[in-house]
Amino acid sequence: MPMTTEKIFLEVISGKKDNAIKFSDLHKLLEALKFSERVKGDHFIYYKNGVREIINIQPDGKNAKAYQVKQIRNVILAYKLEV
Repeated sequence: MPMTTEKIFLEVISGKKDNAIKFSDLHKLLEALKFSERVKGDHFIYYKNGVREIINIQPDGKNAKAYQVKQIRNVILAYKLEV
């Protein structure tokens, strides 16, 4: 059963499962946070008005890379983003 964006958001914020977040779930979360997407090869680049950082993620098998999950958590916290 697919996870809700709220559950994905809570898992990313908690920081307890950074190496077990599915890439597709992270993609879903960034869309819910209203980020725009550009794809270059296997690089998925996200940007949003009002957010200085550009988020660049690549899949690691079916999961997202743990350090990229941490970067996204830091952006969410810094800009107080919510789903």
